[in-house]
Amino acid sequence: MVIRLSERWPEVSSDRLLSECVPPPRFADVRFATYRPDPDEPSQSEALAVLTERAARLAQPRQAPSLWSRLRGRAAVPEKPGIYLDGGFGVGKTHLLASLWHEAAGPKMYCTFVELTNLVGALGLRTAVEALSSYRLICIDEFELDDPGDTMLISRLIGQLVEAGVEFAATSNTLPDKLGEGRFQAVDFLREIQALAAHFDVRRIDGPDYRHRGLPVAPDPWPDVERESAVRRNASCDHFVDLHRHLAELHPSKYGALLDGIETVGITDVRPLTDENVALRMVVLADRMYDRNLPLLAGGVPLDQLFSPDMLKGGYRKKYLRALSRLIALARAA
Repeated sequence: MVIRLSERWPEVSSDRLLSECVPPPRFADVRFATYRPDPDEPSQSEALAVLTERAARLAQPRQAPSLWSRLRGRAAVPEKPGIYLDGGFGVGKTHLLASLWHEAAGPKMYCTFVELTNLVGALGLRTAVEALSSYRLICIDEFELDDPGDTMLISRLIGQLVEAGVEFAATSNTLPDKLGEGRFQAVDFLREIQALAAHFDVRRIDGPDYRHRGLPVAPDPWPDVERESAVRRNASCDHFVDLHRHLAELHPSKYGALLDGIETVGITDVRPLTDENVALRMVVLADRMYDRNLPLLAGGVPLDQLFSPDMLKGGYRKKYLRALSRLIALARAA
């Protein structure tokens, strides 16, 4: 029997959201030793050295704050309590971020930016600060500001947690002082954006997308996704329109739970998207599929035609390119 994601209605508690803040299965076994810097891109080796040094310190027991720190009302942290890895798609930023998390002493947390905003939304800012203030390290993958609400929320959260002595590591495709540009009137929130940027030591990682080295084109669509899904164990199969309509009825925090028990995702009749809201939901689903390393059987148009040319030129361009990179990798895995 083929599973229909569009017929699932998962419920996700705040406890589950918090307990699942660990590296996804795809990055469960990565370590600094398994990272392979490109010899033609020295910034990769430099980032590896910086992260390794920080991990060694974070692996040690947390030192009690000095008298001066206590008088100032904050724990002793480095001058920059956060490190921010900026770079293109597929250069190993997430590999390095997960490796740092694995090496650090707890309590610690690993999540994507979307998962962090969902968590704070579920808990409330005050409760989230109380729950996370005791953490040694919080790793945030795919740090992006998509709307003014996120900007205000995350600026306040990180500011309060830094005061509590929490350290941060983040990855993004956008420099921290450029977050929000092209998505909303970022100039109106310049103070919040600059406050966020001030917490991070920025490290640029250059290099081509390793997922597409020599493989820049999407594979041919599957001719019969339904039949192929039926013979695969724990495979789902949904019509593209049914799926994206169902996603509109679920909070994005539930997209991961939507995939519980699924080992292969099948989508029939994939069509080019022109609605930004639908496209952004598909980006979140693509991220959760990629986290779980789920092969993708896709029929309809080739995946590299999923987002319209206008979308690939707009403010969410980097999100869409990341999603295409990941979806094509999953389709090749199938």
